[in-house]
Amino acid sequence: MNKDQKNEVIELLKGKFAQYNNFYITNTESLSVAQVNHLRRVCFDKNVEMKVAKNTLIKKALESLDNEKYAGIYEALNGVTALMFSDSPKEPALIISTFRKENAKLEKPVLKAAFVAEEIYLGDNQLANLVKIKTKNELIGEVIGLLQSPAKRVIAALLEKGKKEEGGAAVAEAAAPAPDAPATDAPAAE
Repeated sequence: MNKDQKNEVIELLKGKFAQYNNFYITNTESLSVAQVNHLRRVCFDKNVEMKVAKNTLIKKALESLDNEKYAGIYEALNGVTALMFSDSPKEPALIISTFRKENAKLEKPVLKAAFVAEEIYLGDNQLANLVKIKTKNELIGEVIGLLQSPAKRVIAALLEKGKKEEGGAAVAEAAAPAPDAPATDAPAAE
């Protein structure tokens, strides 16, 4: 790879790191070509971009963006590295864990590091934590549910009180004696 090609890869990676708030660094070593292709297909279906690049080029791209921000990630840049870029903080973690379950004999891909919501997660032992992260839509749904719950209880209580009052009024009306009705002209008995 010549210098121009390396610079092109660095610029591409810089664009991806700037575009996505979340990225995962994985080790796909010892996966067969068919398995890597399957992993890429799953990533594509879930709107996760997967890129393979040299560790030195990844490091140069990160350093040129914000050296201090990504400093903790550099130690994970070793061996075969595949990057997963996503708008969702947990989608790559779900893909990795599902891929492992489907291929029970494999412990790959291994999570080396993840950068999610300005936080760095190092090591494969963090995968379980990353799977539990709530997405923006999940958090919004929970907040809406919490806001609706008290309102629903108030409305239900008001409706229940209204039914009791209506029911009580109906019972009172039935129990009250009917007023004397004026006599109507009745036909004469023959």
